[in-house]
Amino acid sequence: MFIIKKILAPFLLPPGIFIIALFTSGVWFYFKKGLRKAGIFNLLIGVVMWVLSISPLADAIIRGLESDFKIHGNPESDVIAILGGGANWAPDLSGRGFPREETLARIITAVRLQKKLGIPIIVSGGQVFKNMPPEADVMKRLLTDLGVPSDKIIIEDKSRDTIENARYIRKISDDMGFKKVILVTSAYHMRRSVMSFKKTDMEVIPFPSNFKTWEGKEYGWESYLPDTSDKIGIAIHEYLGLLFYRLVY
Repeated sequence: MFIIKKILAPFLLPPGIFIIALFTSGVWFYFKKGLRKAGIFNLLIGVVMWVLSISPLADAIIRGLESDFKIHGNPESDVIAILGGGANWAPDLSGRGFPREETLARIITAVRLQKKLGIPIIVSGGQVFKNMPPEADVMKRLLTDLGVPSDKIIIEDKSRDTIENARYIRKISDDMGFKKVILVTSAYHMRRSVMSFKKTDMEVIPFPSNFKTWEGKEYGWESYLPDTSDKIGIAIHEYLGLLFYRLVY
């Protein structure tokens, strides 16, 4: 029963349910007079959607974003900078506003670094849209809840995207005399982040968090079922972001 549940579940959620719909309609059309080509088309689209949703392919695509960055054992720096990755107004233990999964992983990485190094943290992220809280405020509240002294937290709450993160962190670093900055963000987001800081003539020490894939990752039969994690969407977003930043900034 456990195996059956694990097989069925991915096909009851997107994109699996759409794949089933395409296969079902494809077979139906194939045997209907005059609709054979439509049936073949639906079957092909279903196959393509399935292939694009399996973990090995998604990992291969996102690995190109993550593979250049490693975790440093003993980085030396003046300050840690966390880039926001989204937040919402959900209620929380110490107030309203909670970070998205990506932001939360970055916060946890930064807290562990701060405990080890004892240096300040810049939390970078403004209010991207009116229905979202200022990311820096949410991150600061969680950092203090997790034991980081409030006088060790520097707020940057104006930036709305990665290039603005870099510009405002550069200004804070210049004003406060920080020479070496440890940059904490998701591994898949690190390439675009480092590029943004280079465009401000600022070198950073990359410290990636929450890798989506890694060397030696093993795959079982379940890895070839449709994946609901949207790693393909994340990778496409980042590759388009890299292209846009190269062309515009």
